[in-house]
Amino acid sequence: MSIENDAALPSLVVLISGSGSNLQSLMDAISAGRMAARIAAVISNKADAYGLQRATQAGIPTQIIDHTQFAGREAFDQALQQCIDQFKPDLVILAGFMRILTADFVRHYSGKMLNIHPSLLPLYKGINTHQRVLDDKAREHGVSVHFVTPELDGGPVIMQAKVPVLPSDTAQSLAQRVQEQEHHIYPRVVKWFVEGRLKLDGNQVMLDGNALQRPVQHMSG
Repeated sequence: MSIENDAALPSLVVLISGSGSNLQSLMDAISAGRMAARIAAVISNKADAYGLQRATQAGIPTQIIDHTQFAGREAFDQALQQCIDQFKPDLVILAGFMRILTADFVRHYSGKMLNIHPSLLPLYKGINTHQRVLDDKAREHGVSVHFVTPELDGGPVIMQAKVPVLPSDTAQSLAQRVQEQEHHIYPRVVKWFVEGRLKLDGNQVMLDGNALQRPVQHMSG
């Protein structure tokens, strides 16, 4: 697979901690011509993250910044920020990046950083969302894409996709169905951003010049 590296295209930096399946969905959207952007770099806090292999195979530069080598979050975030900024990205994309970021770091990329979270925010912030949904006997679950703000998983939500919770579901089966929806909606939201259709004005999501009153709902199926 070849990923477009035209310097004139909007530049993305993707942060990962694991398999990089959402990274793959972005790479696929670019290589298929569905999104005019280039991934300038993939950065991970874990050297064994499989997503690094995905990037390398696609010819995308990778960087590893191991959080365990820093005295605290502030020092790690400073190093991460320096690494990101050398690529001058138009957008920073958190794709399974399992680190809580400091407020100063988040403010540095205000309006230019997206995250994807496996729940229908504001429900089920944090980790282990699939098991928590099952424990609560909730009838639906899903995924949200939002702008990143200093509040954990608390930034303005742009788009969501819902999935029904089935009586036979385990955390693993539910996670798999949620992840399928992640791969649909994340490239779509990133495409809106790089096309100039999506912006953050203060704490208000703007889409096509209009204030978004509620998250866009992706209809699956």
